[in-house]
Amino acid sequence: MMKGGLLVLAVLLVAAACVAEGAGECGATPPDRMALRLAPCASAAQNPSSAPSAGCCSAVRTIGKQSRECLCAVMLSSTARSAGIKPEVAITIPKRCNIADRPVGYKCGAYTLP
Repeated sequence: MMKGGLLVLAVLLVAAACVAEGAGECGATPPDRMALRLAPCASAAQNPSSAPSAGCCSAVRTIGKQSRECLCAVMLSSTARSAGIKPEVAITIPKRCNIADRPVGYKCGAYTLP
């Protein structure tokens, strides 16, 4: 019985460490919540001809600095899709914002970042 209790305690400690470190793509913030930061990108993420605003480029740059995995998860999140963001258009925003250190050629779901 003591060994079983120690095993449960060890599992709980590992789980707590993962939560404390923010084990998701975007750290402690879930991609669906992070997607709210893309609000300034609404038109640019629906129309590839629409120029992204400075606020949009800033939001994408900030999210992308966390990690390319975070940026990808945010662009493919259910929150982004519910807001009408088209992933195939959204993934072109870093290039349209002239973000020099964007993840070129990175596979993002079924899409590849240009």
